[in-house]
Amino acid sequence: MTQDELKRAVAQAAVAYVVPHLDTGAVIGVGTGSTADLFIDALAPHGARLAGAVASSERSAKRLAGHGIRIVELNEVDTLPVYIDGADEIDGSFAMIKGGGGALTREKIVAAVARQFVCIADASKKVAVLGRFPLPVEVIPMARAYVARQLTALGGAPKLREGFITDNGNLILDVHGLSITDPVGMETRINQIAGVVTNGLFAARGADVLLLGTEQGVVESRRP
Repeated sequence: MTQDELKRAVAQAAVAYVVPHLDTGAVIGVGTGSTADLFIDALAPHGARLAGAVASSERSAKRLAGHGIRIVELNEVDTLPVYIDGADEIDGSFAMIKGGGGALTREKIVAAVARQFVCIADASKKVAVLGRFPLPVEVIPMARAYVARQLTALGGAPKLREGFITDNGNLILDVHGLSITDPVGMETRINQIAGVVTNGLFAARGADVLLLGTEQGVVESRRP
């Protein structure tokens, strides 16, 4: 199977986590990225029975709206029963690197409100140690150089994501060369750097469920 076929399979499997919330008035959370796009497409046939969705990016909001699914602002709800999103990497503890699409801050906020985080990914995203994929860090523009120096001091090689502005009007530094053996500690440490909005480590609040697309089919597992 191709990578796209694996992504499509996990996207379709994730719909099962939404079905219990159809016709209940519940609003779900939807992430950003190529796998999330396929999930939105798979969700479309059920859109009329779904009260609405909180999108983690303008990109996802447009795709949801294009399928007739109502967009709900996060401030209008107290909780979300489930949040479906992909990952750039996920390890054995279900800590993730996210933000390849640049929506890490809003993704982290929506995930914080959700009772259940379902990660959908193809098998290439499962790793023993996080860091092969460059870690995105969203920064306030005036702090770019300072934050880059601090990230270098942590052992990384930050590179500005050229020509990219987040939905929040900020910049992204992609940090190469990290081997992240303590994801929670690294997430906390980077977030404490002045000028950092947040970073793409989802470890303090990792995934609860992983739907992994493999050649043998979709494998479902839960946080250890």
